[in-house]
Amino acid sequence: MKKIVALVMCVVLCLSMMVGCKEEDNTVIIYTCATDYRIDDMTEQLEAQFPEYDFVIEYQSTSKLAAKLLAEGTNTDCDIVHDLSYLNMETLARENILADLSSYDTSIYTDDVVASKYYLPELRTGGAIIVNTEVLAERNLAKPTSYDDLLKPEYKGLISMPDPKSSGTGYMFVKALVNSWGEEKAFDYFKKLSDNIQQFTSSGSGPVNALAQKEAAIGLGMVANAATQINEGVPLEILFFEEGSPSTAYGMSMIDGKDERECVKKVFDYIVNTYNYRSCEKYAPEQIYKDKIFDVENFPKDINYADMSGDTVEEKERLLSKWGNW
Repeated sequence: MKKIVALVMCVVLCLSMMVGCKEEDNTVIIYTCATDYRIDDMTEQLEAQFPEYDFVIEYQSTSKLAAKLLAEGTNTDCDIVHDLSYLNMETLARENILADLSSYDTSIYTDDVVASKYYLPELRTGGAIIVNTEVLAERNLAKPTSYDDLLKPEYKGLISMPDPKSSGTGYMFVKALVNSWGEEKAFDYFKKLSDNIQQFTSSGSGPVNALAQKEAAIGLGMVANAATQINEGVPLEILFFEEGSPSTAYGMSMIDGKDERECVKKVFDYIVNTYNYRSCEKYAPEQIYKDKIFDVENFPKDINYADMSGDTVEEKERLLSKWGNW
């Protein structure tokens, strides 16, 4: 009798282990910095395309996601990293955390967004000064026409900006003004601007969210986020100043070793070859494909981009070490 019970228990244990392995093998975990509405769209599309897989899509801000993956290395639960800025992607690549993507065709992308064999272009995003015209009107305030205008006392407590230490969007504004004005003048400017800042947000989408909720009148944010909100009826206006639009690129990759899992490879291939075209067309039309130009309603055309030269991992670390040391 004891032998029969032991045999039954062994069979049950083996079956449960097999089921557990199958469930684990069919789960794809994605870490992303994308905005909530983009995550919702990606989740819907992936679940429709792969009903046999389970998806866990976890949002993190740029700095938190990069730090998490650096700490976890290739032992991370993450399978696919998505919507992470190139500078952070480069840091992960240097630590041998990302899979080799040499087999993917990069000739489809514009030359200026092809940067590494360890990550592929996902989108390009530009920044702007974005205002809630309704809030400005309620307070009888004029629209700013320059960065210097943002220092005016009437805007005190009405400006939202992403924290450069946690947000790639925040950092690109810093880098753009450093390149345009010189380091000393740029940091002196941000020291003064901080007195008017209502909130330094942890996420690049934070300022536009604050504008949409009428919690701020002016935001240093992403053009794509603002256009999406305008198309939903939010009274925002996108402004570009003389220095041009700060910009950066975001990428995607698989964690090294995870690319050997069939489900991960299939999902990543779908994102690269199919879904990312949809995402760019709906949310981020700034050109990354040679043969594709997307047109999104209320998205500015012929954007004059700021000088972002010298945008390296080392330069970012150096500049951010000075941030806040006013």
